[in-house]
Amino acid sequence: MYDLDMETNQEKKFSINFYQIALAIIMVVGLRACLESRSIRTIPFSEFKKYLSSGEIKNVKIRGESIFGDFNHEQNGKKGFTTTKVEPGFSEELDKYGIPYESLGSSSFLTNFALFILPTIIFIGFWYYVMRKGIKSVSGGTGGSFLSIGKTRAKIYVETDTKITFQDVAGADEALEELKEVIDFLKNTEKVKSLGGKMPKGVLLVGPPGTGKTLIAKAIAGEAGVPFFSTNGAEFVEMFVGVGAARVRDLFEQAKKTAPCIIFIDELDAMGKTRHSNILGGNDEKEQTLNQLLVEMDGFDTQGGIIILAATNRPEMIDPALLRAGRFDRQVVIDKPDRKGRRDILVIHTKKIKTHENLNIDTIAGLTPGFTGADLANLVNEAALIATRENSASVNQDHFTRAMERIVAGIEKKSKILSPLEKEIVSYHEMGHALVGYQFNKEDKIHKVSIIPHGIGAMGYTIQNPTEDRYLLTKEELQNKMAVLLAGRASEMLIFNKLSTGASDDLNKATSIAREMVMRFGMAPEIGFVTFGESSNQFLEIQGQMSRQNYSEETAKEIDHWIKEIIMNAYEKAFVFLKNERDILIEASETLMEKETLGEDELNVFFEKIQKPLIENLTHH
Repeated sequence: MYDLDMETNQEKKFSINFYQIALAIIMVVGLRACLESRSIRTIPFSEFKKYLSSGEIKNVKIRGESIFGDFNHEQNGKKGFTTTKVEPGFSEELDKYGIPYESLGSSSFLTNFALFILPTIIFIGFWYYVMRKGIKSVSGGTGGSFLSIGKTRAKIYVETDTKITFQDVAGADEALEELKEVIDFLKNTEKVKSLGGKMPKGVLLVGPPGTGKTLIAKAIAGEAGVPFFSTNGAEFVEMFVGVGAARVRDLFEQAKKTAPCIIFIDELDAMGKTRHSNILGGNDEKEQTLNQLLVEMDGFDTQGGIIILAATNRPEMIDPALLRAGRFDRQVVIDKPDRKGRRDILVIHTKKIKTHENLNIDTIAGLTPGFTGADLANLVNEAALIATRENSASVNQDHFTRAMERIVAGIEKKSKILSPLEKEIVSYHEMGHALVGYQFNKEDKIHKVSIIPHGIGAMGYTIQNPTEDRYLLTKEELQNKMAVLLAGRASEMLIFNKLSTGASDDLNKATSIAREMVMRFGMAPEIGFVTFGESSNQFLEIQGQMSRQNYSEETAKEIDHWIKEIIMNAYEKAFVFLKNERDILIEASETLMEKETLGEDELNVFFEKIQKPLIENLTHH
């Protein structure tokens, strides 16, 4: 951890002085007097004699000229009394009324110690502990006393602490090139000033979870060799109003003392969420925190060498005031890596494990489309764990394949035994996917088919290996993908002429694609090249999820009609193909039932038997 200012911290060491001791004694005396006044009533001696003659005195204690005792019944809400003796022969009078009494003598040292000195010592000790802990938190400790509630909880690192550079980051080459400018600004602030330029105040890293946004931020600090303040947006928000704003102020005050430096706020959407008008006129804690952040970003000068980095996977939720020029000047997208990026990431992570000499990183990269950096790190770890369980000398290709299957399909359910009929249905279902996928989806190579139950509900699975990364898909390619998804249902209907629940996930995915084709991509010319539904500008788009309806009910009926039409055409395409290749489907399914798992070479035996040329124009649309 990086110490902000050692001399300042040393000056803050706590010491007890005379004023603190005097204040503690006054508070103890005052507290004691307050407690006693609530239960004891001070009365004149003449009034005491009246109570004595009326039988209201229960007992008496005598210490010198002072008299203490209790009433038989409460008098004016008090159970006890105290007075001062003013005449001799007092004990004889008490004997006359039969009142028990005792003489306490003068106060001893132990009595005074127990009643006065000891509480004072305990109070001063407790005060010392609280003050000491509070100052420790203020000066950089990790304690959480009430005195540090408005202090920032940011962790502070230097280059030697992070030990992360751009060599530890892969799969985001374009983003790193853009961020290298930030490092140049921090290292050569005078050069920027000489040309009259200004450093960007803020850089927002945007990307899906697991793509390495936090890792990249630490790498920037490691490359620049400057202090790195790392915090989370949620740490600014507390139940007490004003705490978040105080922590923002404290964070920037500390940063100004250590400039040049980097402030990194992870999960910025937790504190920078879009503000909404409140009909009650209130202003909640999150809005106060956001307002303070806006003020601080406007108040500091980048010439001092402070750059703010922030990360989020929900940029559509960030308040527009944060994203305007002069605050977060740059937005850098950290997307999921392509095939080359996945290979580079795997190279970094496989250096930490003992791999087999024949391990093919390129093949693994091809089997993991859509994996983020965090997913690939988990894949390498899972492969190493599988090799460890089998007492292997190194991690080989098969370990990686099984690790990927476990991540994608779930853990193998060896105890889940399918009935003969279920096993037969699942075999035809999966082989339907495989055969149609081979015929109509050449972009995705069939890698493996299995009917071994995995995960929570997967009875079997078909793994397809994309031959290349794709960023644009044609209408025909989307129709082919739907045909592959619906091929399992088509195979079941062809062989058994019955419907089962095994195609529920396939139907859901196919419906999502068809809905996107009609409502988003304008691929239903019959209703026009238009989009339906308001765009949400959401970075992490959920396939099939559309926003609020902004079209008529008549148009909605048309949309529903064409979604259904597209899906049924894709189903017909798969069904006709499987009907023509029924013999191959039966032979391949029977082999799958026997072996339970078929690899690429075993599948190619059946694929080569498919009729040539390709069957085309099987549908009207």
